[in-house]
Amino acid sequence: MGLRHPDDLDAWRGWHERRHPLRLVRGRVRALLPGRAAESLVDVRRGGPDADLLVAVEATHASVSAAVIDVLRHLDPARVVVVSPRGAALPIDLPAARVPLTAIGAHLGKVARVLAAGHYTPIGTAAHAHAQTVGARFLVSQHGLLTPLAPPLPPEVHLLAWSEADADFWASGRHDVSRTVVGSQLLWNVAEPTEPATEQPMYLGQLHAAELGRRDLERAARAFCLAHDATYRPHPSERDQISRLVHARWERRGIRLDPGTVPLAQVSAPVVSVFSTGVLEAAARGLPAWVDFPHPPRWLRDFWDRYGMRTYGGHPTPAPPRPDAEPAAVIARILAAES
Repeated sequence: MGLRHPDDLDAWRGWHERRHPLRLVRGRVRALLPGRAAESLVDVRRGGPDADLLVAVEATHASVSAAVIDVLRHLDPARVVVVSPRGAALPIDLPAARVPLTAIGAHLGKVARVLAAGHYTPIGTAAHAHAQTVGARFLVSQHGLLTPLAPPLPPEVHLLAWSEADADFWASGRHDVSRTVVGSQLLWNVAEPTEPATEQPMYLGQLHAAELGRRDLERAARAFCLAHDATYRPHPSERDQISRLVHARWERRGIRLDPGTVPLAQVSAPVVSVFSTGVLEAAARGLPAWVDFPHPPRWLRDFWDRYGMRTYGGHPTPAPPRPDAEPAAVIARILAAES
């Protein structure tokens, strides 16, 4: 089983919008408000007049930071052009020019290669369009786990994948995708041995996930936490009113909620989730980690198998294989290689 939309970005976007109708309406309303045009501004940093490597930073959360931003630490700043969200903190000391996203082409120049996490976000789309305009090679750095509803890869892309299995999955049905398996910088960053400080599991919430029904996700989380005295850690996306009401109802039933003040990479409890990357992060640190979901659909069972995730009640998920070299450094070498 591969992607539901292996090569049709418009179809994927249509599905994504249908799964998040309130977010779509809010975005359209905000776009009509006075002064909202500033939201389309991005930062462009140029290392030198002959900079030939464009790095597109679509977001600054942990997964994209590991997949894209960490690569900047291994590149010659003089060769780099970076486009990023306004005010993004980056590991390079270059002055930023704030420009409209729709006009970044004039500021990027004739680059040879472009690195991004995809072409489905506004910044990724703009970077991909520029790559096509100037004839640059487009490289995608995998930033998370892949479900059948992951966005499709761009055409004629070079994929920097976590594993051969992920590369096969993401490029299934495609003949225009080349690949290099580099491993996961995200898992590399967290792989510090940690002893569990408690036997009580922490359940990593995913009520925001679009791949499974919201009610099914709520029932699975509630049932597990009540049956195993687990602490529920809301996903950072669970800030909407409906999620907060669900959390309050669970607390009244005796379910503990983790405040999220400690970064997940520093949590020292066993973890359980449906298909969170946090399961592999915990396993990489040597913590017991499992997955759990009643009557999982076939794609979810296949997903668990692809990542070696083990179901609760048996042996915990083994630590993912660790590559010989730091993935971000390998990506930097590939990106900076001579044409």
